[in-house]
Amino acid sequence: MAIEIREARQHEYADAGEVTAFAYREFVRPDDADWEDYLGRIADVEGRAGHTTILVAVEDDRILGSATLELDARVEPEDDPTLAPEEAHIRMLGVHPEARRRGIARMLMTSCFDRARERGKTRMTLHTTHRMQAAQQMYEGLGFHRLPDRVFPDGFVLLTYERSID
Repeated sequence: MAIEIREARQHEYADAGEVTAFAYREFVRPDDADWEDYLGRIADVEGRAGHTTILVAVEDDRILGSATLELDARVEPEDDPTLAPEEAHIRMLGVHPEARRRGIARMLMTSCFDRARERGKTRMTLHTTHRMQAAQQMYEGLGFHRLPDRVFPDGFVLLTYERSID
């Protein structure tokens, strides 16, 4: 059966959140309380669906992955800088480990670009971490380039990437 990329439906929010949080679980270290908290935020698709676009990859009625696309508002507006008018931002891209290496993350990325382009955005940004080596390789392979890192007061570093939307 073909993989369909589309907006998540309300009854799919819990499954989409669970799959995406599961995809991130491999990056949590035993002493990482902040990452455990982040997994809870990743799983809360319903909490961000009203002000962002949640895209899912579905095959045979099973959610294989998801991505959150910020077009007008941030997931956490109190913590993140306001989006520039030309900017779209991808967050929380994750594919279930059993479904990896099938091009699903790239399909989700392509759909994010298509949605952003339709909204007149000309620049896509995203963050990742040092731990997410495969994601970094994919982003660079898709033509993203690095911007200055975002470093938090506790020393946590987010790698910042940007690419124009053609």
